Amino acid sequence: MSYGRSFPLWRDAAPDWAAYTRHPFVEGIADGTLPRAAFLNYLVQDYLFLIHFARAWALAVTKADTVEEMRACAGTARALLDDEMRLHVETCAAAGIDRATLRAAEERPATIAYTRYVLDAGHAGDVTDLLAALAPCVLGYGEIGARLAVEAGDTPYRDWIETYGGTDYQNLCAEVGALIDGALARRLGDRPEESPRWPSLCHRFATATRLEVGFWEMGLAP
Repeated sequence: MSYGRSFPLWRDAAPDWAAYTRHPFVEGIADGTLPRAAFLNYLVQDYLFLIHFARAWALAVTKADTVEEMRACAGTARALLDDEMRLHVETCAAAGIDRATLRAAEERPATIAYTRYVLDAGHAGDVTDLLAALAPCVLGYGEIGARLAVEAGDTPYRDWIETYGGTDYQNLCAEVGALIDGALARRLGDRPEESPRWPSLCHRFATATRLEVGFWEMGLAP
């Protein structure tokens, strides 16, 4: 499934993209070798991450120029809160980690660094800066989920793979890709890669990608 025209250009300009989407943490999900404790620790931090991520998408609503952009950003925030976070809550609950424990968990430095970077991108710049910082997470997970849905064997992490490789999330990625393309065209023209702002947006995307790598590394840490 295509995630738009701009995403591949940003992805190809991000030196750490393969390190993110094919990280040992991801491959451990695919083949089932990832320790369960590492996965649960990651889910707890990702739950906290998604709270801030939803706030960033809500911020995008205030940065949007059109009602259509506002609806798309609000819909993504709703999908995070209502759908994606449910996977975290249900998986953790099955392991004896209730919602109160999730909420009370302490954010690790990698979580703080990534979430605050994204929020700062939104507060300091316009909606294109914010979307460039948001895109690696949304679209990267879509790319990972689509690949693992085909390649992964018998793994205890099938629910995670089906969440991100499934139709609902893949449709969300296509909508986000279209949102990004439209936002860039409205502000930078039909050839945004020729705009003087393009390198800074690529840098935003690449930095967020590097922070994704750090998030996986945190997941593998003791």
